[in-house]
Amino acid sequence: MLTAKGAATRQRIIEAAAAEIRERGVTATKLEDVCQRSATGKSQLFHYFPEGKEQLLLAVAQLEAGRVIEDQQPHLGQLTSWTAWQRWRDVVVERYRRQGVHCPMGVLITELGRHTPAAQALTGQLVEQWQRQVQAGIEAMQGNNQVGPGVDPARTAAAMIAAIQGGVTILMSTGSADHLEAALDLCLDYLRASGQST
Repeated sequence: MLTAKGAATRQRIIEAAAAEIRERGVTATKLEDVCQRSATGKSQLFHYFPEGKEQLLLAVAQLEAGRVIEDQQPHLGQLTSWTAWQRWRDVVVERYRRQGVHCPMGVLITELGRHTPAAQALTGQLVEQWQRQVQAGIEAMQGNNQVGPGVDPARTAAAMIAAIQGGVTILMSTGSADHLEAALDLCLDYLRASGQST
């Protein structure tokens, strides 16, 4: 069990690593730079992360996964009107546009997730949690007859998350959010059209 001071030091190291990854990427991030940025020594870093860089990267992934959901609130949890869906769409696009090519979660998923079962499990949890909230919004819209009964909420929510992540991957490669915006807009157009055809 960590003391309050120990927990604060550990968190400072994680935040410093996240900042380094945003600026440099996973491969170029060195433990020495994390120590310097967090004003800690290597002995402290290995005290909190005895398995080294991979364990630290997983902690950063956990931090960023939590932020993905938090940054979309309260909109993500209130998808009960088209205005709310539009607000959520705008928040998602703005979040990733702001991060640009330095999206820590995206980098960790693409670079760390391919090789680390723990990172894959973490990514799976994030996607499941995110998808569940989008699905709840679709079900709420079906409940008030704004989305058609023929729409499968689970499959549509899964497609929306895939569309977002695909758009984010292109954004990280090109610096443009155009594909992300187009993917989200088409998903929302599909939902709206389903309600109009009933």
